Amino acid sequence: MSSNVVLRVVADRSKCCGYGLCAQICPQVYKLDDSGLVYMDSDIVPAGLEEDAREGAAACPAEALVIEECAA
Repeated sequence: MSSNVVLRVVADRSKCCGYGLCAQICPQVYKLDDSGLVYMDSDIVPAGLEEDAREGAAACPAEALVIEECAA
């Protein structure tokens, strides 16, 4: 993988059911609002958190989170 590739999270809040598994696994990327729905401070995954971000997205029972690879 090129070092010029970054990961971007796409969150479909309409699918989010508020389980919070993503935020438990990777709280640096995934946050929950007052309604318990997922949001991110940034859709770009910080360096070093790629694996945790992928695990958090994969843990979502509602499949509301998608990780995309983007050119930096």
